[in-house]
Order: sequence, then C-alpha cells, then structure tokens
Amino acid sequence: MADDVTREAATASAAGAAPAAWAATGNVVGSRRRRRGSGSPWERYGWLMAALWLVFLIYPLMALLRSEAAQMWITTGWIALGAFVVIYVAGFMNGMSFGGGGLTTRPKPIQWVAFGGMIVSAALTIPSVGGSALSFLPFIMSFASYGLTRLAHWLTLAACVAVTALVVFLTPQGPAYLSILAIIALLGAVNTVSTSLIIRSAQAEELGLELATSEGREAVARDVHDLVGHSLTVVSLKAQLVRRLIDSDPERAKAELADIESLTAEAIAGVRATVAGVRSAALVEQLDSCRDALHSVDVAMRVEGDATALSPAQSLTASWILREATTNVLRHAGAGSVTVHIAPGSFTVIDDGSGFAGREGSGVRGMRERATIGGAMFDVRTGESGGTRVEVTW
Repeated sequence: MADDVTREAATASAAGAAPAAWAATGNVVGSRRRRRGSGSPWERYGWLMAALWLVFLIYPLMALLRSEAAQMWITTGWIALGAFVVIYVAGFMNGMSFGGGGLTTRPKPIQWVAFGGMIVSAALTIPSVGGSALSFLPFIMSFASYGLTRLAHWLTLAACVAVTALVVFLTPQGPAYLSILAIIALLGAVNTVSTSLIIRSAQAEELGLELATSEGREAVARDVHDLVGHSLTVVSLKAQLVRRLIDSDPERAKAELADIESLTAEAIAGVRATVAGVRSAALVEQLDSCRDALHSVDVAMRVEGDATALSPAQSLTASWILREATTNVLRHAGAGSVTVHIAPGSFTVIDDGSGFAGREGSGVRGMRERATIGGAMFDVRTGESGGTRVEVTW
C-alpha cells in the first residue's frame, strides 16, 4: 500500500510541475501584454490552475495525518506545508516568480527569497512525513527552471536528483521511491528542453525587433538623405545664381532668394514628416518640383507619358527615384536636358550629360534600395546616345 501511494505521489508531483512551464511561457510574451495594460482571463485567474495542481500535495498531507512523529514536528509540518502552498501560488500569480520570469530577465531578489522559502518549507516537513517530502521537489525544480537563472536550474536539478538518489539507495525504504527518482530525472530533461526553447524564442523575437528597428532607422536615414540632399543641392545652385545676379539683376536675385526661402521651408517640413513616418510625395508634385529645380540651372525637362499610369505604390517609389536622379543630374551630369518616360509598370529618367561612370555612390545605392523595397527592378547605365539612363520596372 505504501509503495502504491509513493508511486502515485511521484506521478502526481511530476504532473504538478506543468503549470510552471505555462507560467514561464506567459512571461515571455504575456509580460508585454501586462505592460500594455491588457488583462486576459488567464492572467487574472491562472493562479487557480496552480491551486488545482497543488492537490497532488495530498500525499504529504496524508503522511502528516498518519505521522507518528512528535507533536511538535507534526505541527511544524502542517505550518510548513501551508507556507509552501502560499509561496507557490503567490509565485504563480505573479508570473511564476513575483513579478517576472528569470528566463529572459534578471530575477528580482524576492524570487530568490521565495525559492529559499519553498526549500525551507519542504525541509521542515521531513521529520513528520519522511520520504513523502520528495513530492515537493518537482515544484521546486520548476520554480528554479522557469523563475530563476539557468545556473539555478542546473544546480537545482542536480541537487534534486542527488537527494532523491541518496534516499533511494541509502535508506531502508529507498526502493519504494525509485519511481520518484525516474520522474524527477525525466522532469529535469523536460524543463531543460522547454526552457531552452522559450529562451531561444524570446531571443528570436528580440532579434526580430532589433532588425525591424534597424531597418526603420535605415529607411528614415535614406529618406532624410534623399530629401535633404536634393534640397541643399538646389539651394546651393540658387545661392550661386543669386551671387551672380545681385548686382546685375537685383529683382531676379530677390526672386531666387524667395525660392531659396521656400525650398528650405519645404525641406524642413519634409524632414519632420519623414521622421514622423508620414511623408508621401505624389509623383505629379515631384515632377513639378524637379522641373523647377532643373529650370533654375537652365536644364530642360520633358515628360513623356502620364503620371497616373503608375499605381499609388509605384508612384511613391518613382517619386523618390526621380528626386535622387534629379539631384545626381544637378551635381554631376552637366546635362542640358532630362527626359522622363512614364508607362504602365515602367519609369525611366534619361539625361544627356557625361554618362554613368560605373561606380555606385550613395545616391545610386539609395535608388536601388528604394526600387527593391517597392518591388521593382532597377537599372542604371550609360544611354545609347550618351548621358545616363535610370530605369525602374515592376
């Protein structure tokens, strides 16, 4: 009869560790939900599951009822059993370790206090329940695995296996607890694998977040580079023109200064909108802006086709490509004219300047990245009759 009770206690105690794994899984993802203020029914009432699983501590309880130890030790056993239950349920209610799991965050001091309290409580029942105190070990193991550090997991696992092995092989009733030893070893393997998967999942999630943040920063940097580079190039050219005109044609110089003021205001607004993630320049507006910028330095721009031939998403990509291509013409090409071809699924910018040198600077790389993000093919080369041909196709 004692052997049957022992085997049942071993099986039940091992099963009682399962909620710890569930709590730990919730810590990795659910902690973010708690920070956002959400409170799912599981987060509010999950502690009830912990309380239900503690029913398997009925075996130490039965051992206390049958105990023939001194009354002092029996009373101590009852108090210790109650303390163990309270600590375990409280730990479960607060994410398996009083405010956060140790799998992905540093355990708080209260977690170590709770862990020590569970060990002391279990130890105080030994004089009154004897080997039945081994029923506490699966709960202690799971607390260490999911609520503390990896080092605590390994040390607790080794200690629990060692203690159970000593009881099995060095005490007269040891063989009756052999099944507990097997279950503790199995539970240790399960905890090791499951916590490793949880940690790797959290690391993958964190890496994905870092990658997304990095990509977002690169996108903002690219937007600001394209916008500011274009605007400053035009402003610089207009400022040079103003310097030449200020004595010979003051009225035109004033007009150019007004254009500079307008361009800088637009650039500032554009940078602010880009950083806020809401910039969306229309292709029609960009065509007008680039035409004005080129005209200011006596470069003619001709548009063949209709801007509405492209979808909104394609127009956005084309707008950024046109902006950067115009900046390159102003800075490097020495062109006299620029032709823009627009057709369904195709956008091309051709100038009659010095041609493509073959080296991709930041501007060309930026255009290629823009096209890739927009799901388009990008090509830049020297045109058939000279100059540079920039082509985007979807």
